[in-house]
Amino acid sequence: MRNRVPKVTFKTRVRNEALGGPNPFEWKDLTTDEIFKGKNVVLFSLPGAFTPTCSTSHLPRYEELYEEFKAQGVDAVVCLSVNDAFVMFQWGKSQNAKNVFLLPDGNGEFTRKMGMLVDKSNLGFGPRSWRYSMYVEDGEIKQLFQEDGFEDNCPTDPFEVSDADTMLNYLKSR
Repeated sequence: MRNRVPKVTFKTRVRNEALGGPNPFEWKDLTTDEIFKGKNVVLFSLPGAFTPTCSTSHLPRYEELYEEFKAQGVDAVVCLSVNDAFVMFQWGKSQNAKNVFLLPDGNGEFTRKMGMLVDKSNLGFGPRSWRYSMYVEDGEIKQLFQEDGFEDNCPTDPFEVSDADTMLNYLKSR
């Protein structure tokens, strides 16, 4: 397992009311230092926005337990997926995500450097993230929960240890 998060620059979109109109967003580069430096962060990664398990269980439960994560000293809860910024934004809207920060890893660079990039061509997805969660202090990975069965074109979608409750139980037990 890596002991630090990889150095990556994410391409994100942020709201800028000065732009006006129906699409008041602009591109903003966001580095791993900006996300993790000096902070306690829970990051969970999943195969894709709008997919069944990710939309019905994975993201909603982290959103639901957000205040409990904050009570454990967590500064941010981040959901990462190998999707572009536009897809992640629309998925966040459809999920009514208010607390979890949806981070697009559009090129899969962070996921690849984490060693979590898998081929999901069997589902028509192409390269995606394996499902995992981690607790990070100031860029150092303190705990990582990776689903079993890591492989390209995995015929199943394991979801046993990267869930919000497992992470929260870990944080409470420290």
